[in-house]
Amino acid sequence: MIRRPAMAFGHDMAQTSLGDHLRRIRDGLLSSRRFQRLAAAFLLTRPIARRRAADLFDLCAGFVYSQVLVVCVRLRLFQQLRPGPLTAAALAARASIPPDAMGVLLEAAAALRLLERREERYGLGPLGAAILGNPGIAAMVEHHAALYADLSDPVAFLREDACGCRLSSYWPYATGDAVGLTREAVSPYTALMSASQPMVAEMVLGAYSFRKHRCLLDIGGGDGSFLVSVSQVAPKLELKLLDLPEVAAIARDKLCTAGLASRATVIGGDFLKTPLPQGADVISLIRVVHDHDDEVVLDLFTRIRNALPPDGALVIGEPMSASRGGADALSAYFALYLLAMGSGRPRSFVALQRLLSRSGFSDVRDRPTRIPLIASVIVARR
Repeated sequence: MIRRPAMAFGHDMAQTSLGDHLRRIRDGLLSSRRFQRLAAAFLLTRPIARRRAADLFDLCAGFVYSQVLVVCVRLRLFQQLRPGPLTAAALAARASIPPDAMGVLLEAAAALRLLERREERYGLGPLGAAILGNPGIAAMVEHHAALYADLSDPVAFLREDACGCRLSSYWPYATGDAVGLTREAVSPYTALMSASQPMVAEMVLGAYSFRKHRCLLDIGGGDGSFLVSVSQVAPKLELKLLDLPEVAAIARDKLCTAGLASRATVIGGDFLKTPLPQGADVISLIRVVHDHDDEVVLDLFTRIRNALPPDGALVIGEPMSASRGGADALSAYFALYLLAMGSGRPRSFVALQRLLSRSGFSDVRDRPTRIPLIASVIVARR
């Protein structure tokens, strides 16, 4: 066991104490009403004060913002405005909503850049147009109704066991209740993942090339949407998918419809319990790891390493938290979402690197993606 020299340890303690002292001074100033008034009045600090005030207001008003988005999605306002702007009266008549109430909604949506006011009509705003190009966003907005219900009393939610919430019922496999699932039971979450998969696949395929491999096994591959995307950029790659039997049946149909029946093999089984298929020189975990706790992930990584040949690779693609402490918006979102789900947690590259190293992987690298908020990529080799 290597011990750090006492002097270095003392130096670290001094640094920590100094940092804590400076933060206490900062916190005291920021919580002082007198300092807040001075900062807002002083020319050099006024922009910072205004930005902080706006950030704090956004936190307080965030739920209202999200509900404006929910209504726009449910009323399909973005699709209605795709051909061009419409008046508030026309949109109110289509939605069977009183004109005054529709006017309030449209002004709120315009303030959030979901829509734009164009004289007496309303058209798409930059964010509304972006949602049209990413159907998975609208699907997640609709899905969040379950999360909002679980968080209706957030203090009670945190004090009680998250299992049994609406969100954990939506993802039964996450709590180990995957036995006897029917196709009807798995269809909603499979469709949700499929709707948002193109965005994730774009990030993964932009960061890593599968053309160098001969056979890909996609573990927890859902309805096969990721394999369809990979097949388009790696036409000679043999494809395999492993997921729960009823999910695998959906994937088999999708891959057949995509003309991949001769290239793709679909295996039904619980990847947390059943032996992993052999023969692949690259294995992918796309939005799978963060759904599970550390001990489950460590066991899965170990079994994946054992299933790979000496030159094999594991590709992980999912949103990841910040490297230092996870103090970012993505971590805040996924920490509560996964708590409600009943399993898993957001992890940084460093946390995943540790788990991969413990499972025997020796070469673990972070591959940059265009939009890390959608997905980051890690490639681990034996």
